[in-house]
Amino acid sequence: MLSALEKYDPQIFELLTQEKARQSASIRLIPSENYVSKAVMQATGSCLTNKYAEGYPSKRYYEGQQVTDLIESIATQRAKKIFHADHANVQSYSGSVANIAAYASLLSPGDTIMGLSLPYGGHLTHGWKVSLTSKIYNSVQYELNHDTGRLDFDQIRDLAKKHRPKMIISGATAYPREIEFDKFDEIAREVGAYHLSDIAHISGLVIAGIHISPVPYADIVSTTTHKTLRGPRGGMLLCKEEHAKKVDKAVFPGLQGGPHMHTITAIAVALAEADTNEFVEYAKQIVKNAKRLADKLLESGFDLVSGGTDNHLLLIDLRNKNVLGKPVAKALDRAGIVSNYNTIPNDPSTPFNPSGLRIGTPAVTTRGMKEDQMDIIGNAIKTVVENVDNESVLEKVRKEMLLLCSNFPVPDHFIIPPKN
Repeated sequence: MLSALEKYDPQIFELLTQEKARQSASIRLIPSENYVSKAVMQATGSCLTNKYAEGYPSKRYYEGQQVTDLIESIATQRAKKIFHADHANVQSYSGSVANIAAYASLLSPGDTIMGLSLPYGGHLTHGWKVSLTSKIYNSVQYELNHDTGRLDFDQIRDLAKKHRPKMIISGATAYPREIEFDKFDEIAREVGAYHLSDIAHISGLVIAGIHISPVPYADIVSTTTHKTLRGPRGGMLLCKEEHAKKVDKAVFPGLQGGPHMHTITAIAVALAEADTNEFVEYAKQIVKNAKRLADKLLESGFDLVSGGTDNHLLLIDLRNKNVLGKPVAKALDRAGIVSNYNTIPNDPSTPFNPSGLRIGTPAVTTRGMKEDQMDIIGNAIKTVVENVDNESVLEKVRKEMLLLCSNFPVPDHFIIPPKN
């Protein structure tokens, strides 16, 4: 029988079929991408898509909330449990909206915020110049140490003392090392600033105890609900009880109206999945895979920013290979390996064709791949970088990656039997 979508809109159905095949037949190394379970996918596409639920449980502006109140309450309770947080808000439409809500909850327009510079691994919403956040707030940007590629807390402290920000932001989108949230908190207290920690990339590792948690140190913690957390595309805020009312008011009615209840339902499912031993093992394997891939690339003569990784991602400095990030990313894509070109600290090239390549291991780990497969992928990356314009070599690698993918099909659920 034809599905409803196939019958009504065969063009979109065909495109979705193609995208599903692409995701199945490629080695997906973008650190912010993953695969959700069939249960999360089903919740995302559920009848909750049909429901408006403006407000919060027991305080809605629409009737018919008997079920939505229960679902959102379950999601917030699960978030509080696995993050050990006083309060959780699961309504933000995305991580970016969550960050802006965090600012709005504790700051006034014109206040100074201090975050990691975008070319050094920060996020647009950490006050980068093209973001609305830099237009609403006075933005000061700190950088990584140019020699080590690591956070320089002497520099961060000096900037904080000089500019006296109202809020200091910890967290990154392209930083491969563990973040010392306690040191950020010390500096924030020294200068009388609030501390916002953005753990969008590493929240799954935090839940599993693989990365230090910022919850004891930060006033507010923001995160996406996908990436290593392996849920739907959404955002979430965790905070100390003293900030709970201000955070909730900043999200609604401050920034958005009706929450996306189908997404919140899927978040609840993903949080339940994260509260399992299987999830902890998955998170541990993410880091093992990233470290093994880093070792393989270093062995092959690649330069890695900071010399390696402590988490799920690697940032490759391609300058010693005499190639730039964009043509390498394009060649890798043709060879069945999906990555993204990325700036590196103190990058001499433009953001549109930078010197770096960012890769990560969440998606391949979800498929059940382990250290041996990281060696295969590392060799493939080396081959592609050395043959960016050789289409016959790229085609050979693509077939090798397709074979590798066939041995590790995308799972419908995440209790995965071990591979030999």
